[in-house]
Amino acid sequence: METASAAALTELRQVGILDCLILVVDDTDFNRTLITAMLRQAGFRRIEHAVDGIDALRKIDHEMPDLVILDIVMPGLDGFEVCRRLRAEERYADLPVLVQTALSNTEDRNKAFQLGTTDLITKPIDRNELLARVRIHLENRMLIQDLQLYRTRLENELAMAREMYGHLLPTAAIFDQIGRDSGVRIRHHRAVSSELGGDIWGVIPLPGGRFGLYLLDMTGTGVSAALNAFRMHTVLHELAPLASYPSRFLTEANARAVGLFESDERAAMIYGVVDPTAGTFSYTTASARRPILVRRGAATAILGEADGAPVGHAAESVYRTRTLTFGPGTMLLLYNNAVLAALPGDGGRAAERTLADLAVPALQAPGPDEACDRMVEALARAVGDRPGQDMTLVLLAKDACTFPWAER
Repeated sequence: METASAAALTELRQVGILDCLILVVDDTDFNRTLITAMLRQAGFRRIEHAVDGIDALRKIDHEMPDLVILDIVMPGLDGFEVCRRLRAEERYADLPVLVQTALSNTEDRNKAFQLGTTDLITKPIDRNELLARVRIHLENRMLIQDLQLYRTRLENELAMAREMYGHLLPTAAIFDQIGRDSGVRIRHHRAVSSELGGDIWGVIPLPGGRFGLYLLDMTGTGVSAALNAFRMHTVLHELAPLASYPSRFLTEANARAVGLFESDERAAMIYGVVDPTAGTFSYTTASARRPILVRRGAATAILGEADGAPVGHAAESVYRTRTLTFGPGTMLLLYNNAVLAALPGDGGRAAERTLADLAVPALQAPGPDEACDRMVEALARAVGDRPGQDMTLVLLAKDACTFPWAER
């Protein structure tokens, strides 16, 4: 049963089509007059005429009609050619063309549809048939226009959201500061999907050349995931006084997230502190993936440990801190869940090992820029044509005194 709002919308459309512009194209004055009289009697107010195909194209170019009622058999430029020229231009792709014809030959009818005719009306024209077809195609036209406007508005809003999203990510100035203070070079890569995602990452400078680094991956996609990512960005930077202590930092972030998220919303997260003096990466995880560490010249990568309940699951969750040696000649790779989900396999520990095996040759590059490029290329080859969500890779390389590229 149609709701009151749907019925009102239908009524508005029916009223709206009466103001649509209809172009009647026929070389016979009597036919133009007859069709116009039928349309005006039904309430259509905006009707224009064209006396042949050339006149029709000129008037369509001057003002786009909402529907064309087109005769096929005309001297000079016939209806077939008018259709062909209209459909050759993208701007006329959705323009309804209602052909009136006395042709009964199946081949001619097929030709009309092949050239882009929307519908056919047989001569002599029946009033009820004409009005029914005009109404349905104008209603479809209005529906298509509404959908196009909605899509344009949605695309603009998504573009704005993605731009805002980009402002949450670390800037080149922060990378430069981290490089000067710690000797650690940071590079990253994001593969953005068609949907708005909820993964963010960032750095928090700390005293003594140390810095904290987080990568948070919201479950799901869309506006809800993005809004939660924005909220968590604010929360994480409010917790900067705790940033030297990974387990306390993540425990408090989780407690706050429980109050922000809906009951079924969760996030995976890794947070760690790089201490260049001690040569360590101390980190804690909440349902996040294991960090991958590669030492220059090593044949295999080291996979860290990862556990912990997802962020937002339970306020009482507590997270433990682990430590990896992160000294000169070492590169560290962090990544979100979508990276593993895009790889062949079940996205579990086997996929982590696959990614680690890809990382070993890639991260043997002489510098972080080339290493990041090689890692992205290796991942692209492994993923192939599989569709994916937003994928994030963060690469850390230590340190300036070891790698000649650090001076560039």
